Amino acid sequence: MRKWLIAAAAAAICMAQGTAMAQSPIVIKFSHVVANDTPKGKGAIKFKELAEQYTNGKVKVEVYPNSQLFKDKEEIEALQLGSVQMLAPSTAKFAPLGAKEFESLDLPWLFADEGVYDKAMKGVVGKWLFKKLEAKGISGLAYWDNGFHMVSANRPLINPSDFQGLKIRISGSKIADQYFRVLGSIPQIMAFSEVYQALQTGVVDGCENTPSNYLTQKFHEVQKHITVSYHAHLQYAVIVNFKFWNGLPADIRGQLDKAMAEATDYTNSIAIKENEDALAEIKKSGTTTLHYMTDDQRKAWQTAMAPTYKWAKGRVGGEVLDLLAKELDIKMN
Repeated sequence: MRKWLIAAAAAAICMAQGTAMAQSPIVIKFSHVVANDTPKGKGAIKFKELAEQYTNGKVKVEVYPNSQLFKDKEEIEALQLGSVQMLAPSTAKFAPLGAKEFESLDLPWLFADEGVYDKAMKGVVGKWLFKKLEAKGISGLAYWDNGFHMVSANRPLINPSDFQGLKIRISGSKIADQYFRVLGSIPQIMAFSEVYQALQTGVVDGCENTPSNYLTQKFHEVQKHITVSYHAHLQYAVIVNFKFWNGLPADIRGQLDKAMAEATDYTNSIAIKENEDALAEIKKSGTTTLHYMTDDQRKAWQTAMAPTYKWAKGRVGGEVLDLLAKELDIKMN
């Protein structure tokens, strides 16, 4: 009798453990390098809310902002190893994986406005680029907008010659490296989390980024001059570990796809206003002089940066440039 009771108790414990395991939520660690109160930060939180709602708690999304888990140089390897399941890096981060074609999106003055950018990424160009990641063990889910870059330094940057000799922080894009080099500056690759201190101590003289990132990272507090140049676009790709994503039950993946689609629409809809509000806050702070470009000044920058297009063909290949030229109805040099 006693043996039967012990066996029954053991069986009950196993059943309870099995039920608990079956009910344990699927955890998605979503790591990114910017603040919560940026378009990407808010988008990640929105995805968490929707994913948990649509799966009735079967999925738990843990959001780690501000490089809490990994710096931007480390995070893609962490994704491939399964240490984290979801990221939203800037598209330039894919070049070290062998997907240099993504850097074409960093070409200066490529997108006329947000609408043109959005159409390209939802169309042939965006889908073609995501195909390049599958062989790397990565699935692309969505493109998130963060607007156009401004550029800053402790001296006014009005004419192309003003860049001469300045050390400018870049995220790693060889396209950005090239357009700053043709202006006579010295690009410096640096993790996003290290930029504020580098600007403050003079390790670099300036940087490029969007208004929302300037404000939330307080870059404007250590830069006396910002040119509202909007010379290049900053976009992120929301990516997941391929094996993890395809190993999810089909119904769960469908609910997560729905959550991502809605979070993407939300993120992209707020990006413009977030940047406009951030620019107004920077102006209000009084710590930085904002410079707005005239048409002639803009044309001078475009002319000075134009050689980047010819150089880019050897870097990213003609196929993606042809796709962009057709999609955007523009001529490539």
